[in-house]
Amino acid sequence: MYHKHEYLNGKNILIWGYGREGKATERFIKKFCPDSKYEVFEGKRDGVNADEYDYIFVSPGIPFDEADPKFTSETQVFLEAFRDRTIGITGTKGKSTTSSLLYTALKSCLGHPVCLVGNISVPCLDYYEEMLENPDEVAVFELSCHQCDRLTVSPHIAVFLNLFEDHLDRYITEERYFEAKKGITRNQNSDDVLYVGEEVPDYSVDSKKKVISSEISEHFELAIPGEHNQYNAEFVKRIACDEYGCDEEAVRRAIKAFSGLPHRLEFAGEYNGIRYYDDSISTIPEAAVSACESIPDVKTVLLGGMDRHIDYNVLTRFIPKHPEINFICSYDAGRRIYDETKMSPNLYYKPDLAEAVELAKKITPAGGACVLSPAAASYGYFKNFEERGDVFKGLVAN
Repeated sequence: MYHKHEYLNGKNILIWGYGREGKATERFIKKFCPDSKYEVFEGKRDGVNADEYDYIFVSPGIPFDEADPKFTSETQVFLEAFRDRTIGITGTKGKSTTSSLLYTALKSCLGHPVCLVGNISVPCLDYYEEMLENPDEVAVFELSCHQCDRLTVSPHIAVFLNLFEDHLDRYITEERYFEAKKGITRNQNSDDVLYVGEEVPDYSVDSKKKVISSEISEHFELAIPGEHNQYNAEFVKRIACDEYGCDEEAVRRAIKAFSGLPHRLEFAGEYNGIRYYDDSISTIPEAAVSACESIPDVKTVLLGGMDRHIDYNVLTRFIPKHPEINFICSYDAGRRIYDETKMSPNLYYKPDLAEAVELAKKITPAGGACVLSPAAASYGYFKNFEERGDVFKGLVAN
């Protein structure tokens, strides 16, 4: 039997980037392309001689715009083989929670295997063999803008939750960022489906477009906080019931049982009468505002990280209107927020997370909550948002 990946066998391949995806690509080549030769490279574009290779797998974190088809990715290869059985989920906010909720619902309701892959979970090529062996298996695939950007194949079911200004350090303009996200639908056809949120600008697609309204008629019982998660749950219910014929009550039970993900409004403990929450996944101002609106009795919010030159007006307008909340800013993005808010009396600046937590312990009243919701990326100060969240939890517990 011919498999879609066989065009890679016997080729000269470069793996450009050796993080989680690069290592998964190496395992895939060893297993499915035994006659291929491959090399691993970690460096800049000028260190890659494209003429030496038939295919170059580019890790999603590497900025890249060239149109040469020999540059590919593990996402591309996975979708070439399994796009008909893949639900791709993207958006600026909520894609990890929505992907996990949908995976939980489908796993409990369907009579065949479901896997969760991509940005949130296991690299997709690590599930390649299982997907081959189980022709009914469905993949729930969380897709970042970087993974969507250069795709020439799109998932059968695409989910585009929302769009807010983000990643301008790489894409420069919000329009270019939007174009990258559109890769999830760019190659859909009339038999495919797009579930799209109201906060995504209207754009034409060849697939069947289903717009999910934020006006939800019947709320869900959730173990995770936040009105935004009601909206995420609505996407899950619609997809599970309308596309896979799941029983709505069974879907609601699965949604109710979902306890949330680390670093996403995660309860980090209560110390000296203060409740602490880790929302380190927050990298845009809208996420920090949502955290303030989702956690009861928020009294202190920790902001700041890498400055990616996004617009902080949403947050700088919000801060002066909420004098009951202390906002402690740190790092370069925190300095910008601090300066742009014009010295509001509920605003503080500390150079790093350790000093911010120390101040939070002093100024947060007992009975209140302190939330790490940075509204900025972690890069340059931490390895990733997970490390930032873990450091925060260690600091509050110390």
